[in-house]
Amino acid sequence: MHSYKLKTKGNSYKRKYTREELMEMTTFQLRNICFEERIVKGVISNLDRESFIKTILKYRGKEESYLIEAYKEGGFEKLEEILKSHLVSKLPDSEVIKIPAKITLYPEIGIKKEDMYKVTIEKNIITESNVLLVSEGNDLCGILNLIKDDNEENLYYLVTEKNLKIKKSQNRNYSLLFFNKDDSEYIFSAYYSDLPLPPANLEYYKLPLLELEIKELKETNTVLAIDFGTSNTTAGLYLSGTYVANPCYNDILNDKIVLNDINYVRFMDVTQKNEVWIEALPTVVYVSDCEDPENIKFCFGYQAQKIIRRNDYSCSGSLYQGIKRWGNDYSKIEEVYDSKGNSVRVQRGQIIRAYIKHIVDTAEHQFKCKFKNLHISSPIKLKQQFIDMFKEILPEYNIETEDSLDEGIAVLYNTIAEQIQKNSFYNGEEYKALIIDCGGGTTDLSSCAFSIEEGPISYKINIETTYENGDTNFGGNNITYRIMQFMKIAFANYYKTGKIVEIDELIDFPEDDIFRYIDEAGVKKVYENLEKRYEEAENTIPTRFKEYENRSREEYENVRNNFYFLWEIAENMKKEFFKRTNVLRNKFGYFRSEEERDLIITPLNKWNVSILERDKFINVYEFPDVIFNIKEINKLLKGDIYEVVRKFLEDFYENGKLQEYSIIKLTGQSCRIDIFKEALKEFVPGKNIEFKQKKEELYKVSELKMSCLRGAIRYLNSRRRGDIEINIKNQIPIVPYSVSAFTYTKEEKLLIYSLEKVNQAQGFISRPLGAEEVEFYLKNAEEILKHKYSYKNDFSEYELVSEEDIRESYGEEIYQEDIDTIINGEIRFFVFAHEKSWGFYVVPIGREKDQLYLGKKKYFAFEDDLSELDFFDGLK
Repeated sequence: MHSYKLKTKGNSYKRKYTREELMEMTTFQLRNICFEERIVKGVISNLDRESFIKTILKYRGKEESYLIEAYKEGGFEKLEEILKSHLVSKLPDSEVIKIPAKITLYPEIGIKKEDMYKVTIEKNIITESNVLLVSEGNDLCGILNLIKDDNEENLYYLVTEKNLKIKKSQNRNYSLLFFNKDDSEYIFSAYYSDLPLPPANLEYYKLPLLELEIKELKETNTVLAIDFGTSNTTAGLYLSGTYVANPCYNDILNDKIVLNDINYVRFMDVTQKNEVWIEALPTVVYVSDCEDPENIKFCFGYQAQKIIRRNDYSCSGSLYQGIKRWGNDYSKIEEVYDSKGNSVRVQRGQIIRAYIKHIVDTAEHQFKCKFKNLHISSPIKLKQQFIDMFKEILPEYNIETEDSLDEGIAVLYNTIAEQIQKNSFYNGEEYKALIIDCGGGTTDLSSCAFSIEEGPISYKINIETTYENGDTNFGGNNITYRIMQFMKIAFANYYKTGKIVEIDELIDFPEDDIFRYIDEAGVKKVYENLEKRYEEAENTIPTRFKEYENRSREEYENVRNNFYFLWEIAENMKKEFFKRTNVLRNKFGYFRSEEERDLIITPLNKWNVSILERDKFINVYEFPDVIFNIKEINKLLKGDIYEVVRKFLEDFYENGKLQEYSIIKLTGQSCRIDIFKEALKEFVPGKNIEFKQKKEELYKVSELKMSCLRGAIRYLNSRRRGDIEINIKNQIPIVPYSVSAFTYTKEEKLLIYSLEKVNQAQGFISRPLGAEEVEFYLKNAEEILKHKYSYKNDFSEYELVSEEDIRESYGEEIYQEDIDTIINGEIRFFVFAHEKSWGFYVVPIGREKDQLYLGKKKYFAFEDDLSELDFFDGLK
């Protein structure tokens, strides 16, 4: 049986702390560190906050860094003077220091560890320190740092920040100067000090470089493709041999880039004990410093997650997850704050821009070039809104517009490219495909018809696509949340009774009957008992931290920690079960174990859950002896996944249209769960379901997640080379909502009918000239109210217009007859949808003294956020 357990053995890993990170923590968190690290003095003594910090630094303190990393005006010139006067003793034994034969340096991006400029040092004569780049006469040309490898004893790397000065010398004989610890610290102090330092005799090792090349980043015409996701974001491009005039050969030798092939941007996962490079970055943003409103500093992805975990999920800076949801409302203002109490109001678009810029900056460092062209995939129903947003917030880049692909078409093109590569298509024959994309926050269904024809000079590809349906309340985060619910119930029961909860207690009918039961009674009935038990578990392990905002800080942080900690381990367990196909059982612990082949231990640095006993919080640090197995998780998730598949395909199945589709394409990283395929077979037995599931490396991004990015890259490259001539036609989508307003007699008037085609969705409601506000109501196909919108009206702001002006601007949306019949003293608020926008417009036209007046056009999105369900609102 597949299981997942929490391990209780001791931790051999000893973490070190700096004063800076300890200063950000509360007294409660500092006390917890003493407990976890077995610092007896901190556990048994009643210490104040400063005493806790001093005690932790004494036993687990990390040495302060004296590396020159931040630029200071005049610092470079000070070191130039010091080299002329204080550089006195060249040390022997320089042969024990091995340096790279050649260094290629790009001042705009600096050098990072991943550039692999290795230095080996025997006898430990040098540690982490500052290294100076000099020319023949010891003239200063640059400042570098020597940083240690985490795993290999004598291995170091040369790095330098992009903001530090690099001076090119006419003399090509460059050397590196290495210093011992004391002299390196003197150089650090001299660089940053505002006062002169006493003279010193600096001893140094001098090693000549065979070659140093200082180059400028060159601009490339190659398009960087970005798949901006709710949970994770990926990026990549096809690197031709001529993407820049002279690619960095060091990166080619180190396999960092591969010419004439697809390359993905890689990100370092700093949350792992050992360095791991991953081809996806979590879509997470943390505000680290907003003291200067013009230069807000953010942390992104894994770096943000590291800070969150380090502070037990109680960071006092703003944290944003799933910022893709803002695509429909990116101009909204957010008040952001940092750990020092600074706050500033910024547009959501500014936060999205900072995240995308980080992706581009990382790509520019990896591929050693400047990008000016970006292709950012968008949801099919919000393609135009996303393009408009990115063009506004990233004005310095050319955003692909006419030839851009939405996420569904990008996935489909990946399949088309595979067929062309394998020559597995019939020339000119039309294929029909359904694409189910289950992302982090939403799930979308689109249909496509496509054909591939071998033309005289290129492949001719015709694609017709239609957005069919979507669920803004189901995605990968729903799966994580459902697992978290089960975990919370299991742990609450374990701490309360010492007993293990079985899934059959929560879903009390056979797994094989779940599909039939949902067809008969609905999905809510399946989870009715589980939801009830989850509410009861709140009394033992509370996670609804928003409800604790009026309580003490310590109580609030306990509850917030519970939620984010349980969310993280639920996410970890989901990855273990559904990424590694040989995993049968799973548990948590300090480290991995190979004791049982079917049992995986997900390593955690610590266990920290706060439970309520008699209205008081008790912190638990020991790993509970709880095992979770794959059979339980499959039964847990089966109902949710079947419901979303049934919602999408039932009408297709009943009207016989499903038989027209030869390909069912599953995409999005959540679709790697076998239950999706099992649910599909209820509707499409024997169909060609494209669903790649194989054993993957632990830290490798799934094939299903990468298919959208890979499809976009292959499309861009084929178009560049002229291999294809492609014609994409987007069919008019159907609106799954209705829009209504009430007349003065309180009668509801439908303005847009549900299931109308977008270009046919139009209507109006009348008001007198003096009306100041009109309310519109959005309902789904089940007549459930989803949103209420308000149009603020001021007739004094209207402009005098002619009928010709109105016809020219709105001839296709507003009927002439409806304009002609407007009476004096009346305003008609015309409501219509547009095929390029997932929402509706309101355009008021009034008549006074037989003259027409036009009011302000306003857009209302059908869905304010891309995903309506926010799992991080503190109410889960």
